[in-house]
Amino acid sequence: MNETLYHVINSMADIPDEQWKNFEKNLIAEKIRKNQFFIKVGEIPGKIGFIVTGLFHYYYINNKGKQYTKQFCPENHFIIPYSAMLSGRESNFYIQALEDSNVLITDHLSWKKLFEQHLCWRILTIKMLEKVYLLHEKREKELLLDSAETRYLAFLKEYPGLEQRLKQYHIASYLGITPVALSRIRTKILSS
Repeated sequence: MNETLYHVINSMADIPDEQWKNFEKNLIAEKIRKNQFFIKVGEIPGKIGFIVTGLFHYYYINNKGKQYTKQFCPENHFIIPYSAMLSGRESNFYIQALEDSNVLITDHLSWKKLFEQHLCWRILTIKMLEKVYLLHEKREKELLLDSAETRYLAFLKEYPGLEQRLKQYHIASYLGITPVALSRIRTKILSS
């Protein structure tokens, strides 16, 4: 399991062997069952996860109980409530497993110690934050400017093969539309 994480991390930053060994000592393999939470609204985050197998989604719930999916995280992705962790404040969204998942976890304090000890971890953190920022900006643009059909096609491209693993209401929630509207879009695309 650690080998996949090693390759993902080293694709973003060159981590010397001794630094990797220090990091690896703090990793804990954890099984997170379907519907269990990595973090809930109101909790202060204290851990960083890497998905070896499984699927998670980040979502908000408004005051009327409606769910809005922020993003999906399949295998080989990190799960981190960035803003809450950086600010030391409570999370304002949920991170929940949509499938039984295997996750490698390190605690935030161990990560901070590594960050302070060697430049490679700062470089990695910057690369991770850049990726999050770019995804956030892309998502914001899609929600503000693109049609629902264009957003659906972008979803299919960004998350290949994920459609079969998700319920229709999760996809609709991510796109900002109703499941009925999603069904119409799918029918239109299949008939063209």
